[in-house]
Amino acid sequence: MHYPEIGQFGEDLVAQWLQSTGWVILHRRFSCRWGEIDIIAEYDRKVGEQWSRGTVGELRTQHSTLAFIEVKTRSSRNWDAGGRSAITPQKQAKIWRTAEIFLAQYPEKADYSCRFDVAIVSCQRISKNMTGVTATPEALATSSVGGYKFKLQEYILAAFDSLIDNGIG
Repeated sequence: MHYPEIGQFGEDLVAQWLQSTGWVILHRRFSCRWGEIDIIAEYDRKVGEQWSRGTVGELRTQHSTLAFIEVKTRSSRNWDAGGRSAITPQKQAKIWRTAEIFLAQYPEKADYSCRFDVAIVSCQRISKNMTGVTATPEALATSSVGGYKFKLQEYILAAFDSLIDNGIG
């Protein structure tokens, strides 16, 4: 299997997981001259039944949220912390500019809350000789395709701030 295919399968896993948690996928691999965003998803809290009480006891709804998601799919022996260190300040700037282009093309979404998330997916070749039980960390979602097992290991909300705060960015 070629690396672009592995990346695509990682993105497929993340998109399926997002949909299972109530998100609507608006675009996959949205690109412009500034760069590409792997997944753009929307969550409408009004539809998702997440209501909050106002101070006067009235029900008020939260606005929709847009997530611009960078997916990093890596093998277990990768060099870049599962893809975290590949989200450099330069990469963040490209994604930010690409998100601005998206919002300019879809002005009806310009007032939505926006955030930049990162999904870390591990990829492991499935051995034909693999037998027995192996201990692995919990995964948010898993799938097996073409002799590989994919695991959504971590989903980092508002990741750009987190990566910078942790000294990775």
